[in-house]
Amino acid sequence: MRLTVIGTGYLGATHAACMAAVGHDVLGVDVDPDRIAALRAGRTPFYEPGLDDLVTEQIGTGRLRFTDSYEEAAAFGEVHFVCVGTPQRGDGGAADLSYLDAAIDALAPHLHRPCLVVGKSTVPVGTAQRLAERLSAAAPAGAGAALAWNPEFLREGFAIEDTLRPDRLVFGIGSAAPGGESVLREVYAPLDPRPPMLVMDLPTAELVKVSANSFLATKISFINAMAEVCEASGADVTRLSEALSYDTRIGGRFLNAGVGFGGGCLPKDIRAFQARADELGVGRALHFLRDVDAVNLRRRERVVQLATELVGGDPAGRRIAVWGAAFKPDSDDIRDSPALDVATRLHALGALVSVYDPKAMDNARKLRPQLDYATDPVAAAQGADVVLLLTEWRAFLDLTPADLTPVVTRPAIIDGRNALDRATWEAAGWTYRGLGRA
Repeated sequence: MRLTVIGTGYLGATHAACMAAVGHDVLGVDVDPDRIAALRAGRTPFYEPGLDDLVTEQIGTGRLRFTDSYEEAAAFGEVHFVCVGTPQRGDGGAADLSYLDAAIDALAPHLHRPCLVVGKSTVPVGTAQRLAERLSAAAPAGAGAALAWNPEFLREGFAIEDTLRPDRLVFGIGSAAPGGESVLREVYAPLDPRPPMLVMDLPTAELVKVSANSFLATKISFINAMAEVCEASGADVTRLSEALSYDTRIGGRFLNAGVGFGGGCLPKDIRAFQARADELGVGRALHFLRDVDAVNLRRRERVVQLATELVGGDPAGRRIAVWGAAFKPDSDDIRDSPALDVATRLHALGALVSVYDPKAMDNARKLRPQLDYATDPVAAAQGADVVLLLTEWRAFLDLTPADLTPVVTRPAIIDGRNALDRATWEAAGWTYRGLGRA
């Protein structure tokens, strides 16, 4: 099939490359000429394991191209996937839909023949119906330009796997797009193994992604709330989490206490969900998400408190090493990163903060130029009064006390992800602090 992918950020570039890999002819569309030039050269504007190689490979087959022309896209595509961002608005928690509206407005006037436009962005419930009406009103094809919703469920670091082998596909099909289901089934027919395909109305499809993210955020904040109780009572949250994980109704995934979640999805999605519920008059139903958000942010402050305690009560003038800038390993995404937030807070208190991250250094420098950046994790720890592990990259977990003891001023470490072996570090004479552990 001939597919276009509008928006070539993290979601769009991955979707375009993967759809080409399963045999479709794909045209990626973006308004940023520098991004288009980079993609044509096989370079994505972010780090995702394996994606640069996949883009290069698919360009070589001739099945993947990129353009900045909506007119070309409309003439080429049978199915148009809209993958633009929906970030949090600057004036509150609601989602900013301006990029989505702009994409529809730019595409619609060029749609002269019947086609299917498919939204993949995460949006407030009710957005799809509004866009369907906007699309058919502006397109020369009228009702022939139909809209469906196919939310994405990508995990950064596993985006290719999640696209080619998803655990489920959700198709939101409105009454004005009765043929949308068969078209989407044809698009995804090459996937092997064939995932479950769930067909539902537009509002339900819109709610699936944000509901999933809200549940996961709640699970993370639950164990972090238990970490607060553990610290106050002398218990160990890692053993508590282990015990809970054996309950098949609970499971162990997303049950690791630490400095909390960040990134471009969970924080902004739970805030946008709460804002939309307020607009619908059912805000009380999701009021708990405010507590989920508050627990998450409180964990960052707890790391700052622990670091302050370990340097004698005042971080001013103290050297602090921060391992991590990305919000999670195998990513260069620093959006709402707990690691970078903690580093910035300590710097504001007068600490001399040195940051290292295997992939996110350039992004971190642009956003937080006031921080110092090291060339490697050992260099970041040079002369440090305390080391903070805040993103659990394998490069950090493989380091031993013997690697660091000769370079630090004080052998003290805060394990913000409960990812290190406490006994090993304490046996080497280090002061160890883990969140939720006595």
